[in-house]
Amino acid sequence: MGESLKTFVGGTEVEVPNSIPGIRAALPEERREEFDLAINEAGVHEIQAVMRHWMLEAVPDPEAERILDRLARDEAERRSVA
Repeated sequence: MGESLKTFVGGTEVEVPNSIPGIRAALPEERREEFDLAINEAGVHEIQAVMRHWMLEAVPDPEAERILDRLARDEAERRSVA
């Protein structure tokens, strides 16, 4: 298992799940089937972005959403240049 990831939500430090089983367990039950489909459909180039998206679903934080959106745009731009 990888190192523990943490973030702040509303000024409180919280642990962010960083494995497929950890993310799945942290999600509300009604979101798990959608998570399973997304993970199982992700290719090698998409899996990290898919996991980052669902990590935030498991620990919602509006500021982190904005940061990850920016990182995803930067990554897409970097790949289009490569």
